[in-house]
Amino acid sequence: MDKLIEGYRIFRETYFQRNREMFEELAQGQSPKALVISCCDSRVDPGMIFNAQPGEIFSIRNVANLVPPFAPDDRHHSTSAAIEFAVRALRVPHIIVMGHANCGGVRALLGAHEGDFIGPWMRIAEPARDLAINKAGDEGSDVIQRLCEHETLKISLANLRTFPWIRRALQLNEIQLHGWYYDLEKAELQELDEATGEFKSL
Repeated sequence: MDKLIEGYRIFRETYFQRNREMFEELAQGQSPKALVISCCDSRVDPGMIFNAQPGEIFSIRNVANLVPPFAPDDRHHSTSAAIEFAVRALRVPHIIVMGHANCGGVRALLGAHEGDFIGPWMRIAEPARDLAINKAGDEGSDVIQRLCEHETLKISLANLRTFPWIRRALQLNEIQLHGWYYDLEKAELQELDEATGEFKSL
């Protein structure tokens, strides 16, 4: 805790002071250029990875960068609410779903952990698990993990298209969807080619 407080002091005395004008402008409102849906894993920080300034990206972080399907009801829908705000209020022109290597949520999906909330949440991606296991054949658990991470990202992209106002924005060319995958050991960023289903280095 002391390290976090000291970090805040350093931020306020250095970065904040050097960029006071930017922060004064941001206090009036935001206009991010992209929504990034990424994992809450402490090793995967979108702001750092993209060298982004405050206000440049609208960030949603949850377990395994999952997007649930459009299902409005009286339950709690934090991710869907944030997506709605980014698309309908802020009108972001890009949505990026960013998966990553060694994802603990995907590991839970593959049987490592159930829990009160993680298990039910990860059931959104059960088809990804089944497809990855089938694709892997006799390959080992590392291959299954990587394939499942890829397929989970694809499910999130597909679920984004179930939101009617995202479908409409896509039809009007007001928004673009992107699937990116980050290998944290190599700091390599890959992009999904939706035509082929393959990931290629950016």
